[in-house]
Amino acid sequence: MRNPIVKGFWDAPTGSWQYVFHDPDTMKGAIVDPVLDFDPLAGATSTKNAERLLDYVRETGIDLVWVLDTHPHADHFSAAPWIKAQTGASTAIGEKVTGVQTLWQGIYNLPNDFPTDGSQWDRLFADGDVFMVGNVPVKVMFSPGHTLASITYVAGDAAFAHDTLMMPDSGSSRADFPGGSSADLYASISAILDLPQDTRVFVGHDYAPGRDDACEASVAEHRAANIHWKDAPTEAEYRAVRDARDATLALPKLMLAALQVNMRGGRLPDAEDNGRAYLKVPLNYFASR
Repeated sequence: MRNPIVKGFWDAPTGSWQYVFHDPDTMKGAIVDPVLDFDPLAGATSTKNAERLLDYVRETGIDLVWVLDTHPHADHFSAAPWIKAQTGASTAIGEKVTGVQTLWQGIYNLPNDFPTDGSQWDRLFADGDVFMVGNVPVKVMFSPGHTLASITYVAGDAAFAHDTLMMPDSGSSRADFPGGSSADLYASISAILDLPQDTRVFVGHDYAPGRDDACEASVAEHRAANIHWKDAPTEAEYRAVRDARDATLALPKLMLAALQVNMRGGRLPDAEDNGRAYLKVPLNYFASR
């Protein structure tokens, strides 16, 4: 089995990690969870992060074949369609994204003809699917809990575990978004940490509690030191900790903007008759939950 070279790119405004990985033999590569920049005060998008990723791809000589979303993010916009337009690389996400689209179609009161079939991506992956990036096999693991559509990409010895796990000193991610479940999250973490001990686990976020930003820890390191896992909690014990923590958290500041973009595969809503696109905010919906 060939293992990939992985390069992480940190986006400080959203606390997000983006990744480029490639096969050193064939130089085929993929991008995971690219960020489309958004200034909520100006209502302005830009491609600074995506351009940074493509600069690395070009400088390294990578032939980009995939742009991979792990789930519809709540804290940043996806740059997948912009990167596809620049490179021709195919886009993909897990097949359960259709459930997220249906759920948020109702929250945003979108018209009945809004597509909820995942057709905004080129490929919808099912649990257990395997595809190749050059000579690197990539297995798809359905990893719900943080969202109902989350997947993990296991590329050789590298697992891109999105927002299921944080770095060991931060534990795991929240499970209280619409469609989330701490029970599902417990099962997903269990499956990821059943991978070989030397598997490199790459996380989707880091909030750097008193240290430099970091994105990688091995399965063995998570089992030994992850603050939500090192004592081998039962499902009930884990859920009690996770649910109590989630009850104290505010919604991500970009969530209500990000979901209506990311459920479209990273595209902005269609422009209205004045040529401008608009984002909707469901007033008081989450305040009553």
